Amino acid sequence: MFGLDKTTMITADQALPGRDTELEVAPTHVVLGTALKGPWPEGMKVLYVGMGCFWGSERIFWQLDGVHATAVGYMGGWTRNPTYEETCTAKTGHFEAVQVVYDPAAVSLDTLLAAFWENHDPTTPNRQGGDIGTQYRSAILATEPEQLEAALASRDRYQARLTEQGYGPISTQIGMAAEAGDGVFYYAEDYHQGYLHKNPGGYCNHGFCQVSFA
Repeated sequence: MFGLDKTTMITADQALPGRDTELEVAPTHVVLGTALKGPWPEGMKVLYVGMGCFWGSERIFWQLDGVHATAVGYMGGWTRNPTYEETCTAKTGHFEAVQVVYDPAAVSLDTLLAAFWENHDPTTPNRQGGDIGTQYRSAILATEPEQLEAALASRDRYQARLTEQGYGPISTQIGMAAEAGDGVFYYAEDYHQGYLHKNPGGYCNHGFCQVSFA
């Protein structure tokens, strides 16, 4: 349609228009039993990450103590309330994102960032294994300046570890959530939420990768 392959990021004026109606999801997390869209208890914080296919990424985080809720969706692009099929065309600008709602008194941001860095390959732009396209790009989107500062510092620390082991440069997109695309996290279709709990034998290419963050 635009003469672009799936590894080339589109611009806002090239994005599909989408729709005003949100995709429907269940009210509660299938594993954690907490509200999928909130409201969340006082003191909870939110971080968004992209690690390739969001099925495996979400499971990594819902298994961590101190994580209150997770959800999968689309972020960093411009199409309103995109469908999975639209996102797969690379014409929405979104990546497959995981919303991580966590209690900072129960789990440290360093623990969340370690889970992020260690369980995917941040050195392959717009690709995780055989999954290729901008929807699979590595990303950390913060909701407060302190998160952004910690994410950038963690990138530098992990890059040093990777370089020691002969790996290339990190390509992870790091920024504030409000400044990525239209700044909106769009919930994915309900069948994607908690996918690997609903489908224990489902596709997952996540696991410990490369080197330890610590």
